[in-house]
Amino acid sequence: MTSVLVAYASRHGATQEIAERVADTLRAAGLEASARPVRDAGDLAGYDAFVVGSAVYMFHWLKDATRFVRANRAILAGRPLWLFSSGPLGTETTDAKGRDVLEVSQAKEVAALVDTLHARGHEVFFGAWSSGKPVGLGERFVAVMPAARAALPEGDFRDWPLIDAWSDGIAEELRGGSVEPG
Repeated sequence: MTSVLVAYASRHGATQEIAERVADTLRAAGLEASARPVRDAGDLAGYDAFVVGSAVYMFHWLKDATRFVRANRAILAGRPLWLFSSGPLGTETTDAKGRDVLEVSQAKEVAALVDTLHARGHEVFFGAWSSGKPVGLGERFVAVMPAARAALPEGDFRDWPLIDAWSDGIAEELRGGSVEPG
């Protein structure tokens, strides 16, 4: 049976919940899958494929996620790999200039990671945010400044059917026999 690690870096838990949903979907499709924080991923040698995701802040993946993929570059590049990012907030799919919000919200590292690691894909998902638990100076500023709060919508904007469909596509590709065990 194909074994998949869904590794993630999450700041408030929204990215963790996406990773857990991906792992649940892969298990429902008959694959062996587990979701773990990148800090607790352990030995990667026993996995046949990987999904790695990170929350995006200020156009960057979280440092733990970036460190994880760089430290494990050889094994990740040698096996089927998919990447995802979470972070844009709101329901608008285009910005004021008419650009696709998900495209312009990509972390700066992603293009190089996709290329270097030979990732089979990268998806950006809308995220979730609550001002009730600010982490870091930037979030504290947003939580207390009315004008900043208006610019950063609060709520859960994740598109679960889209996440499920993306995960189903990964499962289909893995079940299609395109994976060589590690």
